[in-house]
Amino acid sequence: MIEAKILEGIDMPVSLADVSTPNASRYLQQLCKHWSHKFQVEFDAHTGKIPFSEDAQLILTANGDVLSLRLDATAARLPTLEQVVDEHLKRFAFREELHIEWRPAA
Repeated sequence: MIEAKILEGIDMPVSLADVSTPNASRYLQQLCKHWSHKFQVEFDAHTGKIPFSEDAQLILTANGDVLSLRLDATAARLPTLEQVVDEHLKRFAFREELHIEWRPAA
């Protein structure tokens, strides 16, 4: 299982989103492959990790018809990265209307 990296000394807020789609695994793999040319991405059919930088990463989990997203980033970068992930995911899912609602982790 891919674990979120602990980033020491950095205030790391976390945003979560659960996206309902029958293509959860497919979109997870597409996102990971897309960013693998820029980052040291790790993934399989059910989990993925995209380390955007030393202070930001995306953890993806496909469980049946739900793609769960966990975005760890500095407060300054979090809104921008949420938008970037949204845009890429919606681009891959152009055949369906996805509803992506980010929420802070409890």
